[in-house]
Amino acid sequence: MEAKRLGIFPNMTKEKVCADLQIFVDLCREQGLVPLLPQEICAEYNCEGYDLQDVEVLRKLDFAVSLGGDGTLLKMALYLAPLGIPAFGVNFGKLGFLAEIDQPSMRKAIMRLVRGDYSLENRSLLRAQVMLNDECIKEVHALNDLVLAKGAYSKMAHMQMYINGKPSGSYAADGLIVATATGSTAYSLSCGGPLVQPELEVSVITPICAHSLTARTLIIPMSEVIELKAVPGSEDMMLEADGESIIGVSNDTYLRIDKSPYTMKLIRLTSRDYYQTWQQKLMRNI
Repeated sequence: MEAKRLGIFPNMTKEKVCADLQIFVDLCREQGLVPLLPQEICAEYNCEGYDLQDVEVLRKLDFAVSLGGDGTLLKMALYLAPLGIPAFGVNFGKLGFLAEIDQPSMRKAIMRLVRGDYSLENRSLLRAQVMLNDECIKEVHALNDLVLAKGAYSKMAHMQMYINGKPSGSYAADGLIVATATGSTAYSLSCGGPLVQPELEVSVITPICAHSLTARTLIIPMSEVIELKAVPGSEDMMLEADGESIIGVSNDTYLRIDKSPYTMKLIRLTSRDYYQTWQQKLMRNI
């Protein structure tokens, strides 16, 4: 039987990741996996390499793993979700809602992966399209959240929201977060949004510092189409997808958000349920 290929996505800015990467590579080889590392560091660890822009090499991966925090896993998802490559994360950060494996459990996790002792979860993504004259000029996808916020000036963002083409609210705020259920534990939560069971296909719409006593989070089915348009005369805004992909959204464009055609396949290697994880992670952060 041909050995399974495991793509390793390490956050080399973290000292702990740098210190443990050789250990992790050796562990993979010990368990019969073929580890692949980014092209720029693969020779140092005597591994095969991959280039993030080389889709054909990424497509041949059987699994992938991020070494870092949730941010590292989100960056990995950007490349793997369109290809359907299942992945998991080893947490070298603080919270780790997505990267559920901690450092001491790395060996056990790899052994379970090799045995096939895991389950797969499909997590939905959101798609954002910047529209000009009803034509898409830029498209991004997000596993956690999309954030439309004020630009470089210290002024509020003024926008109108439409759901399925119908007026559904106006906002004067620092910005607006549209999160997936997976992303409900991230920026949306810090802005007063709810925790949502991560396998639900919903969009969680949370204003950021709204200049209002009544602005509240709105949860709608992900199948609904959201349009966000700047109020005439207001400043240009900026769009972020999972903390990356910063795109300018000018007044002559608008943002269209719907369910992405991609899903992220997350490998579950522990038996912890979500409710227990939420309690443990959030209490640990106090």
